[in-house]
Amino acid sequence: MAHDIAALDAELNTMITTGKAMEAFEKFYAEDCVMQENLDPPRTGKAACRDYEIGFFSSIQEFKKGELHASAVTGDRSYSEWTFACTFKDGSSIDNTQVAARTWKDGKVVYERFYYKPNFTPA
Repeated sequence: MAHDIAALDAELNTMITTGKAMEAFEKFYAEDCVMQENLDPPRTGKAACRDYEIGFFSSIQEFKKGELHASAVTGDRSYSEWTFACTFKDGSSIDNTQVAARTWKDGKVVYERFYYKPNFTPA
């Protein structure tokens, strides 16, 4: 069964920009997905990735900015460029530009890697 990766990726990105990132995660990520931050070791499996995402979102005190600038799809891969800024509960903050690179299989994200150089301000 062929999947329209551009349409799936657009729906995923829309859910993220409207504050439904965890709902998007549950809908679009495969059980055996792998997520990776830059050169950090990858997280393997939906449960491990979910735990990381929940930890990240629950550590945010104030979300100041989140914007999708561009996206592209070629074959089973999609790319999106984002900026976001937030303050964490520990008082630190981040103002970040990143690219999310996703690989899709059977209508689900099986691999996602984030490329960025964070502008992090310690507490």
